[in-house]
Amino acid sequence: MTSPRTLLSRMDLQAKKQLGQNFLSDPSTAEMIVSRAGISPSDTVLEIGPGLGALTFPLAECAGHVIAVEKDPQIAGMLKSMIDGKQLSHVTIIENDILKVNVMDIADQAGRPLVVMGNLPYNISSQVLIQLIQSRKAVSRAILMFQKELAERITSEPGVKDYGRITVMLKYCADVGTIATVKSHLFFPKPKVDSAVVEIRFKTILTCPADDEVFLSRVIQASFGKRRKTLKNALSSSNLKISGQLAEEALICASIVPSRRAETLSIAEFVALSNCLGNFISDIPVRGELC
Repeated sequence: MTSPRTLLSRMDLQAKKQLGQNFLSDPSTAEMIVSRAGISPSDTVLEIGPGLGALTFPLAECAGHVIAVEKDPQIAGMLKSMIDGKQLSHVTIIENDILKVNVMDIADQAGRPLVVMGNLPYNISSQVLIQLIQSRKAVSRAILMFQKELAERITSEPGVKDYGRITVMLKYCADVGTIATVKSHLFFPKPKVDSAVVEIRFKTILTCPADDEVFLSRVIQASFGKRRKTLKNALSSSNLKISGQLAEEALICASIVPSRRAETLSIAEFVALSNCLGNFISDIPVRGELC
């Protein structure tokens, strides 16, 4: 594996800070991640932000098909040249913003649910997670590298300050756990913090299905909108536009003490609250599944 510094220098390129480009420079770490991901020839892998191919090439040795989406046109062109040079016909490079890509369409074309992998820039991590939750029927699992603080947030449990909206939405529909940590010095340029690799396995059968997933998302967002407030006050001052009395009645209906705060609720309690509120409100504008 040629170092990212050398590859960029050859092409007179620099890592773009605005795109969150920090390239993994240690081949053994890349191989470890792919190994722990358990990729097989039956898998079609959607790789987010392949960069200079640190994960792409070890993935190509294991997966049936790798579809790599790269936003930076110069990096995409460099990677495509390397792929062509190695004659890896089962690796496809798509020059696009992952947030503009239809994951469901890619899975339909592949004829199977995708395995999603990638080293995510901090500034789009939450958006990508929401995108995957909404597209989860097309994704069996995701193995993603995050800044360590975000990884800790999405794997957290109720009762800690890291527990938030993304955590709840993700754990509603997936089993989540950390499978590796990666030190900052293994990247070029070196980021300020370490990273962690998180595996997200989407559930085929939900443990606590909500009556209305779109409304569940709104209730979760409203609950965490003003974290220092009690749930009763957070809900009644949110864009749900409900009174304090209705909020209290719904909380009691869900067997939740109105003075509790959002970060103390389990996934099942959020579902119960959403279901109760949904029964009390007749004019919810949008209903249905998230995907």
